Formats: sequence, C-alpha cells, structure tokens
Amino acid sequence: MAELRLADGEIWYETTGVTDGDPLVFIHGGWMTGDAWAPQIERFAEDYRVVTLDVRGHGRTGATDVDEYSIELFTDDLEALLAALEIERPVLCGLSLGSMVVQEYMDRHPDGARAAVLGGAVRSMPPVEIPGGLKSFWSPLPALSATLSVSGSAGTFRSMLYSIRATTGEQWLSVDAETRAAAIDAAGEIPTGEFRKIFDALYRYDPPALTGLEIPTLVVHGDQEAPLVKRQGEQIVSAVTDGERLLLSDSGHLVNQDRSGAFNAATAEFIPAA
Repeated sequence: MAELRLADGEIWYETTGVTDGDPLVFIHGGWMTGDAWAPQIERFAEDYRVVTLDVRGHGRTGATDVDEYSIELFTDDLEALLAALEIERPVLCGLSLGSMVVQEYMDRHPDGARAAVLGGAVRSMPPVEIPGGLKSFWSPLPALSATLSVSGSAGTFRSMLYSIRATTGEQWLSVDAETRAAAIDAAGEIPTGEFRKIFDALYRYDPPALTGLEIPTLVVHGDQEAPLVKRQGEQIVSAVTDGERLLLSDSGHLVNQDRSGAFNAATAEFIPAA
C-alpha cells in the first residue's frame, strides 16, 4: 500500500498485479473502501496492473483538510493519482459513487480511458433530474445531520438502506447478508462529519451529458437495483457512442460482489485489446 500526498491530505492507494501490465483502475462506492473490489483484484491481478484507492473521507484515506467534498474533487484526486503513477488511458471501473467519478473523468478526458465499466451506475442522487435551485430548497442534509447526531454513521447508513428497500421492495444493496453487513461496517467506520460530506458530494453532483463520447462503456446493474437507477444506466448507454448494458440476475447494487464471476467475465470480455 502507499499514499499520495496532496496539498490538503493524503490518498491511500494500492497497486497489485503485473507491474508493466495494462492499467485497470477501480473506484469504490460511497461509504465503502477499495477492499470492495477484492473479487476483481483476485481475477485481474494476473494480467493487469490493478490500482485501487480509498476515496477522500473513506477507509484508510480518512478525513482530509477541506470543508466540502464533491465528485469533481474526487475526480481531481483520480487525475493526480494517475499522473503520479504515470498511467495513461487506463481501463476505469467505478461502482456507484465511483461510477460518477468515472463519468466525470470521461467528460473531462474524452480520449483519456481505453474503456469504462460502470457497476451500479448512477448519474445523480436521487436518481431523478431535479433543477439545481430546487435541490437546495429540498435538501435532505438537515435531516441527515440530525440522524447522524442520534444514530451515528452505521445507524444512518442502515436507515438509508431500509428506506430504499421499502421503496423498491427488493434487498437492493446486496442479496448476500455478509456483503450487506460488511458494507454497513465500512460505513460505520466513517466519522459522522465525513459521512455528511460524502452524502453532500453525491447530492450536489450535476452529471455530464456524455453525448457522443467514444470511450467504450459497459454499464452493469443487478436485477434488484432501484428502477430509477437502472433508467439512468440506460441513459448513459444511449448517450455514448459505444455503450453496452448488462443486467445480472440474483444481484443488487453491489453487483460486482453479488455476481463477481459474471461481473469479472463481462469485464474481461468487454476490455478492448491494447
């Protein structure tokens, strides 16, 4: 493991696999860590230079010295990490929040990635189009802060999961009890102030259109994903020039863990030859 030193903090990252192999970079979901990609690291380290990181506010990176997080800032960090590792045109794989970071990177660098794989792909939170002014008016942040002060990070994350499950009628996050428990434990390790900053970054993000973008893009959702999130995945595939969508059965939002074998196989098949 290693740390990338920035002006306002340090970003934890890890490289595994073939030192001079084609780079494959994984960005995890909200309130998780790079460990969420363990099944993918095991599969791809034999053939690729695999890079994982803990996004600001998460895991071993932890808190950084800024008052406000954003998807744009997380993308700045990804750019800095790729520059430090001298990586050009990697395959980028993002889950949930990580899928937002990948979309932002793709928009900034239309020729900056060889391919993109977006698991649990989402464009905004909530996954509906809300005008920017109304987002501030309807902000759930005051209620979130109150819940965090009473229930802490794990309790707040658990409450969020319950509310989504009540809406979808599905397990949503994961069909596997151990995977759900691990995700809740990871969220519980995040200080409440950082938890709020991460939520704020997700809520405030205004996604790029991606229209006509030529980076080959694979969107993968579990069948128990929220319907509105699935619809946003369809929007991504329709917007880019070379887009494919895959729906995996018996899986939820953490589709890379619920159906790791199928996810890995689809990713390996989709990555274009160097």
